[in-house]
Amino acid sequence: MTFIRKFCTAIAMTALPLSMAMADPAIVMAPGGAGGGYDAAARVPLQVMQDTGIFTDGAQVTNKGGAGGTIGLAEFVRTAKGNDNGIMSLGSIIVGAIILNKSPVSLDDVTPLVRLTDDAGAVAVPVDSPFKTIEDVTKALAANPGATPIGGGSIGGVDHVTAALLAQTIPLDPKKLNYVAYDGGAEMITALAGGQLKVAISGLSELGPYAEQGRLRLLAVTSENRLPNLDVPTLKEQGVDVVIGNWRGIVGAPNMSDKGRQVWLDRFAKMHATPEWKKTLADHNWTDAYLAGDDFAAFLDQEKVRQQKVLESVGLIK
Repeated sequence: MTFIRKFCTAIAMTALPLSMAMADPAIVMAPGGAGGGYDAAARVPLQVMQDTGIFTDGAQVTNKGGAGGTIGLAEFVRTAKGNDNGIMSLGSIIVGAIILNKSPVSLDDVTPLVRLTDDAGAVAVPVDSPFKTIEDVTKALAANPGATPIGGGSIGGVDHVTAALLAQTIPLDPKKLNYVAYDGGAEMITALAGGQLKVAISGLSELGPYAEQGRLRLLAVTSENRLPNLDVPTLKEQGVDVVIGNWRGIVGAPNMSDKGRQVWLDRFAKMHATPEWKKTLADHNWTDAYLAGDDFAAFLDQEKVRQQKVLESVGLIK
């Protein structure tokens, strides 16, 4: 959150005409609520570029949440076409949301730039919850899934898929889960603290700060291995064979010029090599998942196929 607050105060927020040069402020779409994962994925890299002198011309960031990011994506496609200064944050969630919502716009409409990070998920409960382990959660779900509401991101997103995979290990039909979708992390945390939710699933970068503040307890992380400087067991350690993460990255505007694309690729390559970015990854408990240009475009094609199969396997689509 520190990076986000610094960014908001340090960066000029005035919109400029699309026709102006690449030296002008970036026009940035964050297809989720303020303070959430998409927001951090948009703002934090630009703050690092600002701090390191790589890109210092500022940015106008628009938050447009809903439908797993597809509402923001649709607006970005509609308003940023041909804008070499136009970029948008995205992540694994939006791929599934496009499939699930049968979105008329897709990632084929934008210009792939870079995958930057992978954010391990986490399972959290209220601080006074009787659930002490994941086994406590699965026993409650097996006994009465409707009485154990689980909060997370959009329907069909990584959080929902994590809950569905957890249910399958019980075994429990994922469609019987009482899953409550939220557009932003702050609203979900309020519901968890107020007792409307028994469990929350989200990225560690979102839940971690609340855990540090003593507003919730983390029961598990969804990474393959325990994360550095975090005394929280993995799902696998607790007998649940589920490993899943949420990669995040940046795409450019539809019909971005080859020159504009290369300028952004050069900026991100320089940023990725800085010690400031490495520190940022550690501060946010993000894993470095850097993949750029054509390699990222090929990854996105593979990701569409993979997520289609996952959504089918957990019964969210036929």
